[in-house]
Amino acid sequence: MQRVLIAGPVSWNLMIHVASLPRPEPHTVFAEWHHEAVGGTSAGKALNLTRLGVPVTLATVLGDDEAGRRIRTALAGVDLVVTASAGGSERHTNLMDGTGQRLSIYLNLPSPAGPMTVPPLTDVDVVVADLAEFSRPVLRAAREAGKQIWCDLHDWDGESEFQREFADTADVIFASGDRLPDPVVFMRERIDAGARLVVCTFGAEGAMALTPGGDPVHVPAERVDEIVDTNGAGDAFFAGVLAGHLRGAGLDESLRLGASAGAAAVRSRELAG
Repeated sequence: MQRVLIAGPVSWNLMIHVASLPRPEPHTVFAEWHHEAVGGTSAGKALNLTRLGVPVTLATVLGDDEAGRRIRTALAGVDLVVTASAGGSERHTNLMDGTGQRLSIYLNLPSPAGPMTVPPLTDVDVVVADLAEFSRPVLRAAREAGKQIWCDLHDWDGESEFQREFADTADVIFASGDRLPDPVVFMRERIDAGARLVVCTFGAEGAMALTPGGDPVHVPAERVDEIVDTNGAGDAFFAGVLAGHLRGAGLDESLRLGASAGAAAVRSRELAG
């Protein structure tokens, strides 16, 4: 199986599930349940790819602290390349409601103590550059080396400059359709700009994908009778599509693998079902 290098954030999260997100006024809210777990978009992709049998190297930033040690334990099956953080590991408190809405409170952000460590790219087939300032050196090294680059732009509106370099560099783009005025127009614009594949996700409504010269292809979300935790579902979908691609599957089959991985994630309290 081809190897994937992921560069991006991991975190240690306190997940609190509530019936509905708090109103913007003083009041008391009782949690339905809560737990602590590894989080972060790169951790979600790495764990799901590993579950699907894809060898993964994850380049990230961690502190020498309790959160960092817990993250390392949770990612024990992943080849980690760590740049030390001067300010501790990333930590969040996430409030999740029954519909999958999330309020993420950042408790701490990592700050690389020195230059980002870029792993060797000689045996890497695909580079996933997730949204973080410290991912940019890996993104640029991958482009210079001619590697295939996949980027997840999350809820980009198509205008914010932070995501621009990732969008302009990637061969394959994933983005949430939530903030895009017209997802199909966005997909066609990115194809015209040079992307080989663009995927827009719509949560429970599934996803659409576009390749050069083609029409949008839709895949429905896989039915889930009982949703446990939607955190990380998008990263699981991304991993399923990438795993299918690496196995030589066609677009339709890869999208179905993504939908299946996303469904497995929402049935679980962890990032990978």
